Amino acid sequence: MALWIGVPRERAAGEKRVATVPEVVAKLVKLGFRVAIESGAGDAANFADETYVAAGAEVMPDAAALYARADIVFRVRPPTLAEVAQLREGATLIGFIWPAQNPELMAALQARKVTALAIDCLPRQLSRAQKMDALTSMAGVSGYRAVVEAANAFGRFFNGQITAAGKVPPAKVFIAGAGVAGLAAIGTAANLGAIVRANDTRAEVADQVKSLGGEFVKVDYEEEGSGGGGYAKVMSEGFQAAQRAMYAQQAAEVDIIITTALIPGKPAPKLITAEMVRTMKPGSVIVDMAAEQGGNCELTVPGEAVVRHGVTIVGYTDLASRLARQSSTLYSTNLLRLTEELCKTKDGVIHVNFDDDAIRGLTVIKDGELSWPAPPPKLPPAAAKPAAAAAAVPKAPAHGHGPGEPMKGRTLAIVFGVGALLFTLVGLYAPAAFLSHFTVFVLACFIGYMVVWNVTPSLHTPLMSVTNAISSIIAIGALVQVAPPLDASGAADRPNGLILGLAVFALVLTAINMFGGFAVTRRMLAMFRK
Repeated sequence: MALWIGVPRERAAGEKRVATVPEVVAKLVKLGFRVAIESGAGDAANFADETYVAAGAEVMPDAAALYARADIVFRVRPPTLAEVAQLREGATLIGFIWPAQNPELMAALQARKVTALAIDCLPRQLSRAQKMDALTSMAGVSGYRAVVEAANAFGRFFNGQITAAGKVPPAKVFIAGAGVAGLAAIGTAANLGAIVRANDTRAEVADQVKSLGGEFVKVDYEEEGSGGGGYAKVMSEGFQAAQRAMYAQQAAEVDIIITTALIPGKPAPKLITAEMVRTMKPGSVIVDMAAEQGGNCELTVPGEAVVRHGVTIVGYTDLASRLARQSSTLYSTNLLRLTEELCKTKDGVIHVNFDDDAIRGLTVIKDGELSWPAPPPKLPPAAAKPAAAAAAVPKAPAHGHGPGEPMKGRTLAIVFGVGALLFTLVGLYAPAAFLSHFTVFVLACFIGYMVVWNVTPSLHTPLMSVTNAISSIIAIGALVQVAPPLDASGAADRPNGLILGLAVFALVLTAINMFGGFAVTRRMLAMFRK
């Protein structure tokens, strides 16, 4: 029998998101589920009850009626203890739970014999789990919104301008932490025209920062900061001292600081001290995205925007909720992908399979039994280090060569010798007309070989797409065969049927080659355009 999915209205202060949207409701119905939504649940995100009804959902008058019917409950925020008491015994709860921070909630869920799937516990290191990764979805929205809030509180343009009224310098933005939220903030600030700098304890994100238009600011201290699962780890005291010195320098130079540093299961690290705030220019802005976990700035007030020493410190804890329609759409899509994994039979019944590492990781309670924390997922073996891989490749012989390398002198001499011998034999026995065409053919092969061989292998695809596009010489030759020139008497030497057929076939292939080459080149160039 198909199960009911219930979506209650979020009652946390300032929460505007809803756990599912009409577009996703229609897809849940196709999976075999029946969907009920509390009246008004989507109002704050601009999803009216009528749109849910049109998608196939049933609107319930209040939360009590919804919980009485729902076998599965989709939520955004963790439920209160009063809401847990309304859950049907043995029901399934899916949403953000934060088990480490909510021991009382976990005990209450166990008492109701609930199966709880905490979307925040998803093993993010599994590539197949990315489609269900709501933390990443919400972090991307929050990073974008953080820049919007900074621009709202900042008293100038982000981009530099030269006007009749004077010159406006570009804003300087420093982003502490280049995770998903940080990278979203970097891209947004750079698109607005600001000079963007960023730092992260994980050295591997430097290229990502640069690709989005930012400058990576390195701490003058060597230590790897990757903590696994997309998070950073707690760094040594020596690194933290060097990092504080770098932050102090940036605070004195930039106009806007956006902090994103979080370590799972621990309070947010304090990166911006009160003394650093005092050194910032009047009118500067700090957006503390870690405010909900205590904040990265010593002067942050969670949930509020305050002014300290002339600097506006934004500590909003609902950044994703401030783009409620967008974040609700992304979040509900993440829950849909999770539901697809739970209901592969598409019969409206879920199966919590502990053999699936992704499902096992986010299941914190199963049928009232505590199953958190989950064992580490089985990851594929790590790829060999580049140096080790290079050492394993056997060296080419002294007379050999690899892709992108010119031939050795000995090999080149042998090739030329063999070519000269063949060319001599052809010259002695072939007709004169054939010899001229053969000469052009050999020179074309040689020049083409030398040009292509010395190109970096990674550029072979765009190179070949362009050469395909300009291969019209074949089309010209085929056209000459199809419509040969007239002789002095005005007659044409028509080719026989075989030659004519080959010429037409060559024209067709060449046309595909030419148009395909231009199409491939155009698509590749489009990848680098905004």
